[in-house]
Amino acid sequence: MEEKKERIEQILERLAEESANGTPIIVEGKKDTETLATFGIKGKIITAKTGGQSFLDIVSKIERNGIREVILLLDFDRRGRQGTARLKGHFEKARIKPNTRFWADLSALVGRQVKDVEGLVSYMETLKSKLSCNS
Repeated sequence: MEEKKERIEQILERLAEESANGTPIIVEGKKDTETLATFGIKGKIITAKTGGQSFLDIVSKIERNGIREVILLLDFDRRGRQGTARLKGHFEKARIKPNTRFWADLSALVGRQVKDVEGLVSYMETLKSKLSCNS
């Protein structure tokens, strides 16, 4: 459990670094943005499911801004997986590198216990409290 907590924290730290270096992160909604902020991730975060934008709208906006790489961090449930796959395809067609490494790493660690990005906060709190009870 300690190792899992540390690995998740390392992924979130790397995500914060990438974001600080200017790579935008695409999440599903406003709560996901707030969740990333609680983990100290403060760079450009774009919500994919607000303001009535389609995935293609997001891709073309990013393309117009001359951005060459984005981090996809949609939810970990079935719809999130489908959205990630669709967005990845759209970005690849637009010659923008879709980074799904963070999403895949986090998804592998949290499994079915966390279905969305916003669930990471309570998941980490649960891990920490279980660890403090065991020590």
